[in-house]
Amino acid sequence: MSRSLHTVKSSRARRPRAFRRTAVTALAAALLAGVATPAVATAAVAGPVNVSKAAAGQDRPELQKAVQAFVDAGFLGVQVRVHDERGEWAGSAGVRRLGASAKPPLDGRFWVGSVTKTFVATVVLQLVAEGAIGLDAPVAGYLPELGLDRRITVRMLLQHTSGLFNYTGDFDPDGTWVPGLPSTGKEWLDNRFRSYRPEELVRFALSKPARFEPGTGWSYSNTNYTLARLLIEKVAGRSFDAELKRRIVGPLDLKGTVVPGDRTRLPGPYAHGYYRYQDAGQWKVADVSRQNLSLLAGAGDMISTTQDLHTFFSALNGGRLLPAELLAEMRKPHPKSEALYGRYGLGLFVQDLGPACGTVLNHNGSPPAGYAALMYSTPDGGKTLTASLTAGDAAVDIVKDYPKLLDGLVRAAFCDGQGGSADEAEPAG
Repeated sequence: MSRSLHTVKSSRARRPRAFRRTAVTALAAALLAGVATPAVATAAVAGPVNVSKAAAGQDRPELQKAVQAFVDAGFLGVQVRVHDERGEWAGSAGVRRLGASAKPPLDGRFWVGSVTKTFVATVVLQLVAEGAIGLDAPVAGYLPELGLDRRITVRMLLQHTSGLFNYTGDFDPDGTWVPGLPSTGKEWLDNRFRSYRPEELVRFALSKPARFEPGTGWSYSNTNYTLARLLIEKVAGRSFDAELKRRIVGPLDLKGTVVPGDRTRLPGPYAHGYYRYQDAGQWKVADVSRQNLSLLAGAGDMISTTQDLHTFFSALNGGRLLPAELLAEMRKPHPKSEALYGRYGLGLFVQDLGPACGTVLNHNGSPPAGYAALMYSTPDGGKTLTASLTAGDAAVDIVKDYPKLLDGLVRAAFCDGQGGSADEAEPAG
């Protein structure tokens, strides 16, 4: 999830640990700035969960209940896809847009946010496998023009241990929030179609003091993955979009996965996402289905579908995209990483759901507003959960309710609806 989304404003006071953990990985606090405030209106929600024809013969009440719970809590729409030993189950709940009755499309496109990071990490590791990049080599050796600290290695970028300032905003060691490029509030809304170049994002980050000495800590930073994108382009000699198509999108036949660049429109079909914000003391709502995600180049700018995310993550964890030794490196969690979704490896989280459910690998994400994406898999790639959430005009207590909603959905998919309580393991959200 990109850290561009948070509900924290500048303050000299240190944040409570639980709230800071929510802001760090940012999906839990990220769907919309201000969602925990009173609603402008309560979104009209259409009937029960809609399921695909393929899923119609499956009795999956635990999944339907978990999906509907998001809408009951105030999310505008949800689309979910589960692949397991029972086959494929796809369902959606809520509505496609405010004022409409149609449910979100089961094959809808959406902004995936920081799920992008798993794609980027995979391409970097493919180049490592080919000997074009050294995993523990200094990044400055490949990108000398940026003047990077030579102690920062490729591994540190992928694992968020470089210490580089997060260009969408970051915490000082004392807990003070340091604003970055416009990524929340009306300032972001008014600038949501602005184009950024990846080098511009990195140079802004480098103009700020590092959070810590390279390799001595952990801090989720979009800067790391924008640098990883530049690294891919420098070594491969072509754009990240072209390299992704050559290595992943084409071979896996991902029909709905796009690196949009400066394009602001989602290809159809899609569900609309909204942003609640304050303007002159009044709460307002804006449709943010269109936004320029060059703000999160390499870190959160991609578009995809639940089907494509399933295909990609199943192939990755099934050993089809990386050699076994590099897949194992990807899954080595850093002990200092924040534990909202497990512990961070190289471009993914490793999460223990407890003895009744086992380990899942995941990466979630959202763009600055309106959308969120979920991507989960068992270590063998045999069972996956992928989803998209859209925000509307209703209040959602992201800090209090979202972790429970996410945990309920993950356990419905991976514990056959009978997994142990969230207290037995790290929380899913």
